[in-house]
Amino acid sequence: MSTEPEPAEDAEATEVAEPRTPGAAAEGTAPEAAVAEGATAPEPATGEGDAEEAKKLSEAEAELAAQRLERERIERRKAEKQGPIPAGTKLSGKAADLLAAVRAVESGEKPVAAVFSEPEPAPRRTAPQPRQQPVSAGPVVAPAAPAPENIESVTRVLTEGGAPDALAPQVAAALGEGADEQLRADPWQLLRVAGVRPEQADGFARALLGAECAPDDERRGRAVTVWLLEQAALAGHTALEMPALTAALAQRAVPDPDAAVQDTIAEGDALVFQDALDEPGAPAQRERDPKAEAEGDDEVEERPVRVLVGLERYALAEESLADGLARLVNSVPKEDGSAADWEQAAAAAGGSAAELIRAVAGHGLVLHTGGEASLAEPALLLGAARGLGLRAWAAAHGPVGRDRFAAQVARAEVPESDEPAVATVAGLLSGAEGPGRDADGALDLDLLVVLDAPQLDVETAALLTESLADGARLVLAGDPAVLWSVGPGRVFADLLAARICPQIASRRPDPGPLGELVSGIGIGELNQVEAPGKEVVIVPVRDAGEAVHRTVQLVADSVPRAIGVPAEETQVITPGHGGAVGTRALNVVLKERLNPGPGRFGGFDPGDRIAYSPAPGRTLPGRVVKADADGLHLSCAGEAVVVPQDRVEQSVRHGWALTAHQAVGSRWPAVVVVLPGDAVQVLSRPWVYTAFGRADRHLSVVHGVDQALARAVAEIPAKPRTTRLPALLAPQIPTAG
Repeated sequence: MSTEPEPAEDAEATEVAEPRTPGAAAEGTAPEAAVAEGATAPEPATGEGDAEEAKKLSEAEAELAAQRLERERIERRKAEKQGPIPAGTKLSGKAADLLAAVRAVESGEKPVAAVFSEPEPAPRRTAPQPRQQPVSAGPVVAPAAPAPENIESVTRVLTEGGAPDALAPQVAAALGEGADEQLRADPWQLLRVAGVRPEQADGFARALLGAECAPDDERRGRAVTVWLLEQAALAGHTALEMPALTAALAQRAVPDPDAAVQDTIAEGDALVFQDALDEPGAPAQRERDPKAEAEGDDEVEERPVRVLVGLERYALAEESLADGLARLVNSVPKEDGSAADWEQAAAAAGGSAAELIRAVAGHGLVLHTGGEASLAEPALLLGAARGLGLRAWAAAHGPVGRDRFAAQVARAEVPESDEPAVATVAGLLSGAEGPGRDADGALDLDLLVVLDAPQLDVETAALLTESLADGARLVLAGDPAVLWSVGPGRVFADLLAARICPQIASRRPDPGPLGELVSGIGIGELNQVEAPGKEVVIVPVRDAGEAVHRTVQLVADSVPRAIGVPAEETQVITPGHGGAVGTRALNVVLKERLNPGPGRFGGFDPGDRIAYSPAPGRTLPGRVVKADADGLHLSCAGEAVVVPQDRVEQSVRHGWALTAHQAVGSRWPAVVVVLPGDAVQVLSRPWVYTAFGRADRHLSVVHGVDQALARAVAEIPAKPRTTRLPALLAPQIPTAG
């Protein structure tokens, strides 16, 4: 792991190198000729309604309420754990001091060192009453903006410190009431705002504090430590190893990195852990056996451990997830249907679908892996479970995946019901979709099938597992070769590696030349495939300007004419948001060609394709319907969304071109993947697999990376992520082998 973690792609930190000015297209093979020849190679939120409708929680508010409820459960469970923390009881040196400080803070005792100070307990918020009835999906409304007076007061402080006024709404939202006073007391709190870097916060602090500003200021050390941990979370880590964190602090000119970490832990801004390692030759920190030492055994075998530091929200979520998974694995599933009934259903399904049904019959947690074609097997499982009388539901990552799986379920002839059997994960947790919750706050179901499981971050996965009642069954299904979640963690990959429950691998290959191409990429081979129906077309380009020109030509002219897929059903996928061939640049030229207009509302016009992000890691493709005083009205997968004007810039983008992370969970009839020459450093096997795998009928590759594409597929796997889930699961669940 690098000392300074790289943010996830969707966090907009993956910027392709700055542009060379796009010019006229160079001479070369026109995309329409390549397609023709078949060249192949490797709701309005404020609309009128009655008073009762006006009182309903929005999806965003309900989701936040569900998260608050879950946090309360985590805190209660944590409080129930009596006695000292066993982890780290045998450490020595700085690691032991850090662990002792954490215990002192958590227990309320006086810290052992003067550098530590006791934090004030965080205020607890009242958990909302769980929903007991299904809630229909209504209009989605963005969260309310901070109060104008709060923004004004923050603006004055920002101006005084030389920071842009445009940051005021974000600062007010991040720091809450009294944000201006917090900034004056600790200018480095500006780092709480996404996109602000330490050197920018340092300049702001110098302007406000004058001579009092110094690199060794404890406030700066704490803020930079938290900022580094937040950057690590953007890159997918749930914690950082201590040496990596202290090295990164030193690079950020923190004079005493160890003291900065200690101070951050003492203030309750981060937590420290030690996890045992089984690998030989592990780091130097080792755990001794006191019993053996007491007996005078000089040949005591030392057990290697690693010391980790992480933010509390992700640490508690990962612990909650481990507890919930252990509860599912170790509990006996509810008896619904006899063994003979389950076996009859399995025999009727046949193949690997039968294996899946048999595994679910006797286990509370099952993993299912496979590509797009394998979705037929969870659909058959859902039909069999409903036929046996189970309250069975499926949840997909986004609305496009939900609708596609609903079509699979219809083909599997799931018994008719008054309610649909498929929801989105966010809609299920918020209560906007799905069966609702019972009197105890658990989801009112017996079986939950979660699709697109690699997209589950630790917080979402913890909410799901904690929402399942005892005796319920959980199936996590997905393609392990796609990009991991935008949020921290690698839940699906960690569970596959842990082998704590049955794992059913689908034997249904994705069909056709596209299926053959993508399957080869999954095992590290970029094969040339026969594409008699022009399913795969390569369009070579020499520079960024030509890449932009060819992409627009493909979407607007060549693919509609030669393949028969209209422009509105063709999706462009490119490695990053910035650069000459990033999503921003491509969306500008695609809008000009496909839906020109003045862009009177934040650059948007009715008919524009958009990508709406109501929360980090969630992207809803849709279209602009209209704009008025209430905000920008969108239609996302048939649902009405109203985004207030002050949130449009943060949460809505044009959507003709997306990143691969934004495209995960969706598929289109035709996809144009753009690989400019300056995107070489971004390419990896999971990225290529994900991007190429979004196409149903046709894939065009605008190719400008030469041999780097084949090297990425063969040699560059997913970037490693530091997580604690395997270590947390190990003592609770025996390995399945």
